[in-house]
Amino acid sequence: MFYLVVYMEDGNQMNKLNVLYEDNHVIVVVKPANILSQGDSTGDISIMDMVKQYIKEKYHKPGNVYLGLVHRLDRPVGGIMVFARSSKAASRLTNSFQEHRVIKKYYAVVRGKMESDYGKLIDYIEKGNDGNSYISSNGKKAILNYEVIKYYSDSDCSLVSIELETGRHHQIRVQFSSRGHSLLGDQRYGIFDHTQIALFCYYLSFPHPITKEYLLFTEDPPYEGYWTKFTV
Repeated sequence: MFYLVVYMEDGNQMNKLNVLYEDNHVIVVVKPANILSQGDSTGDISIMDMVKQYIKEKYHKPGNVYLGLVHRLDRPVGGIMVFARSSKAASRLTNSFQEHRVIKKYYAVVRGKMESDYGKLIDYIEKGNDGNSYISSNGKKAILNYEVIKYYSDSDCSLVSIELETGRHHQIRVQFSSRGHSLLGDQRYGIFDHTQIALFCYYLSFPHPITKEYLLFTEDPPYEGYWTKFTV
């Protein structure tokens, strides 16, 4: 891996781009917390903007750079993302996500002590008109598996590893919050404490869209915020 400071065309320095892997078909990077996955109406910089600028500068590409968005992380959530560098790769990666051939794992710090050190959470989640998601009989099936890494009795919090079987909107946050174990720093579904949410995608594995070989990437959360105390 390596870090590269990326500058936009107006000369403003953006966050350092942490590139884990790249070839002619895919590029794997670490999205910092509080950076958009894709640009929106706010006009704020996104990890997609950063990767495009990186490719444009490194390979001296004129004009617009193609980059396919095949999955997202919520703005407050940091972690590993893969982008497609060709339309063929984008189509095949999208199919891999839809066919559940992509493995995504997260670290999270949740309030309280989990009832079991291992478990599977199954719910039906519906996205509301207000942008939040809710447990609803009319929703889509949402499944995740978790393992408690450590319980911190002094702060009554648990560090957990989570593997998603489905990818619903705000799934992890909603499923744990609904059971009284909201994530630390979750301003939507937990307690408003003016801190960054303790959720990080640390593991991503997927079949390469061209070679079909499975690629696997891991990354530790940055040593900041809650991660300075609740260490992996």
